[in-house]
Amino acid sequence: MSTRPARPSARAEASEDALHRYRTKRDFTKTQEPPGLAAPPRKDLSFVIQKHAASRLHYDFRLELDGVLLSWAVPKGPCYDPKEKRMAIHVEDHPVSYGGFEGTIPPGQYGAGTVIVWDRGTWDPVSDPRDGMRKGKLVFRLHGEKLAGLWELVRIRKPDDKQDPWMLFKKRDEWVRPLDEYDVVRALPDSVIAKPLGLVEAREGSSKDGTTSHQTGQSTTLTGAVKARLPATLAPQKATLIKGSPPAGDWIYEIKFDGYRIMARIDAGKVKLITSGGHDWTHKLKPLAAELEQLGIDSGWLDGEAVVIDEDGRTDFNALQNAFTTSGTESISYFLFDIPFLGGYDLRAAPLYARKQLLKQLLEGRLSDRVRYSDEFPADAGAVVQAACALKLEGVIAKRRDAPYTSGSRTETWLKLKCKERQEFVVLGFSDRSGAPGEVGALLLGYHEGGGLVYGGSVGTGWDHPTGVALRKALEQLRSDRPSVDPTLITPGRWSKRKPGDEHWVKPQMVVEVTFSEWTPDGKIRHATFQGVRKDKPWTAITKEHAVTLAQPGPATTKSKPKASSVKVSNPGRVIDPTTGLTKLDLVRYYESVAEWMLPHLKGRPVSLVRGPQGITGQLFFQKHDDKLSIPGMKELDPALWPGHAALLEVPNAQALANAAQMNVIEFHTWNSVARNIDYPDRVVFDLDPGEGVKWNRVQEAALLTRTLLEELKLEAWLKTSGGKGLHVVVPLGQKHDYETVKRFSHLMVQHLARVIPDRFVAKSGPANRVGKIFVDYLRNGHGQTTAAAYSARSRPGLGVSVPVAWEQLNELKSGAHWTIATLRDYLSFRQEDPWKAYFKKRQTITQALRLLTSG
Repeated sequence: MSTRPARPSARAEASEDALHRYRTKRDFTKTQEPPGLAAPPRKDLSFVIQKHAASRLHYDFRLELDGVLLSWAVPKGPCYDPKEKRMAIHVEDHPVSYGGFEGTIPPGQYGAGTVIVWDRGTWDPVSDPRDGMRKGKLVFRLHGEKLAGLWELVRIRKPDDKQDPWMLFKKRDEWVRPLDEYDVVRALPDSVIAKPLGLVEAREGSSKDGTTSHQTGQSTTLTGAVKARLPATLAPQKATLIKGSPPAGDWIYEIKFDGYRIMARIDAGKVKLITSGGHDWTHKLKPLAAELEQLGIDSGWLDGEAVVIDEDGRTDFNALQNAFTTSGTESISYFLFDIPFLGGYDLRAAPLYARKQLLKQLLEGRLSDRVRYSDEFPADAGAVVQAACALKLEGVIAKRRDAPYTSGSRTETWLKLKCKERQEFVVLGFSDRSGAPGEVGALLLGYHEGGGLVYGGSVGTGWDHPTGVALRKALEQLRSDRPSVDPTLITPGRWSKRKPGDEHWVKPQMVVEVTFSEWTPDGKIRHATFQGVRKDKPWTAITKEHAVTLAQPGPATTKSKPKASSVKVSNPGRVIDPTTGLTKLDLVRYYESVAEWMLPHLKGRPVSLVRGPQGITGQLFFQKHDDKLSIPGMKELDPALWPGHAALLEVPNAQALANAAQMNVIEFHTWNSVARNIDYPDRVVFDLDPGEGVKWNRVQEAALLTRTLLEELKLEAWLKTSGGKGLHVVVPLGQKHDYETVKRFSHLMVQHLARVIPDRFVAKSGPANRVGKIFVDYLRNGHGQTTAAAYSARSRPGLGVSVPVAWEQLNELKSGAHWTIATLRDYLSFRQEDPWKAYFKKRQTITQALRLLTSG
């Protein structure tokens, strides 16, 4: 029998049905989420935004209506910039009581992960919200602790069994703030229950009246998207081949597939498959076209690559050719990577990340062995290319994350980074294979330049006997009495072992793809290998592909505008880490955001600063004293603390911390003693420094072994990542021993570890001594020595951060740089308490430990 309450209206009944769907997804004996019933309608409608660290971090946007919370999952969270349209997936309604939920949904349960209340308040619909939900356009005003002003939710396509995609964006009003000046999700990352802020309208000035133009502004699906008729033809965007790495900026990386570029045009649900040369290959790819029609797209253009995947998971160009000639196209897969048109909208002006996000959501639950999504890799260019080359792939494509789609153009927002030189050539002629009648011996190659064909070298390897025979047969059909280039330019010895007169000339109509080691100074290829015949490109379009070197942009061009900060940041867009594109302003914002976590580890303690005026790739230098590059707010300590030296420095507050970052300080290193008792350390640090060849699990094991020995010595230790390669094991002390004694203790500890477990530890510093082993650095415990402070960034690729963690988290860590300045603050927003909370109250002595170590 149903336990639902009586339903006074159809609207209440619909709300109760919606909550029934919510309840069926959850096991309330395992999750603390509220089961909830539909609440009675209220005059003041609440809204809540919950930050949800599930499999992927996202923001759950919820509006109260008719006794339930209408809910959308917003991956990137809200933004005050109207140009930033944020994807919002409409999900099942939630009970109003869910608006106060914070906690962890256990593994195995729907939405497993940690939830905090990121914002809360009330909302006012501008017009009938029920009609807006039916029509897919909801305009409203928010009164929250972080968000205010007019906002809009717009459905971008009809819902189906899988998804109901909308867009959330800020309407233009007095609350608008460009993203280049203010990013609310980064500026205010924490729970408003743990850290209440009060209404933002009260803090920054209330403005509730809005205007008609704000309330009725035209809606769009994505930033830059415009309504448009589906074009009959659409040229694909092309990538530029470059030398070296992409310029600084926000790039994503995709595998460069070894296949045919195919554009899919969908009109009234019917698919046509068009090559990059404009040929309709639908009849050749009937199985693929049929499967694409199952996606349920009414109209649009999709961009991707047709490939055949071998047993090792790599794309095989020869197998792709065979699929068209012998084996059949059932084996062909289609990797989709862009969506320039969809549902009556031209999306080409929308940023790449938004188009890819839309495409990924469109394909969710509909992928197969034949229709696939081309994933992006959020790593630096060098690492991705190195991995691609190690897997014997062709290379990678780098794409600017915010780039529009530029049809038919070869742009510098899409870049090719190849493992080997590779391109298409026109076949100008061929020779016979010695001892193999009927087979091609070598191919003469050319390309267009300066208005005509030029000779580009030859290729004589890369095919088996059947392929060589097939090539010969195809070329015989193109035989010509006259060469397409001046034969005197093709001197003997430049290709194969031919003699003058051995060549057979052909009409330049066959296009082949070739890999090679390099171009010679006179424009010929060396060490070439045949890859296959290209039938998707016209011979008239084959030119030499010139790799270019792109200039690194200056500070003013890295980002369109500087972002606001509590300190005025000079050169805010200057990239300090080329591997990630992180800027000086990113670093300043990071230190502002972690000040409350970091200051307890800095306060009262002498500090050494690592400055990098040119970023991590330029010259780095330590600063221990005030100098001509004085940092505002930095405190000078009494010079008597270290006789014979200039006054030491201290970071006394958050303003000084941000000022230091503005003055190009990347790292903060602190003494093991505080200024008020400078000669007596209040901690001892064991820096686990892995040598060459040491795997990460050995570092984790070494931390546990170090902790075990300390426990046997009756000492409690705390753990933190180093931000680099290793880990720090820190033992708080009661300031009873001087530096010489503490350093002696740490040295004895390390010697004991190396003696007891010699295959894991070494007691001597220097790279040659610790190959395959871990040096536990005790030298940091001497007078005047320093260690990277908790929450300090490190001047290494990625800008990892030294982070205090609980011992229970050790197995979860992936490296000593598990968190970076780009990821740590969101992690901290979900922490219920500081894992080092007890550290600051712990006072220990090493007297007994010294006795045990010296007697043993």
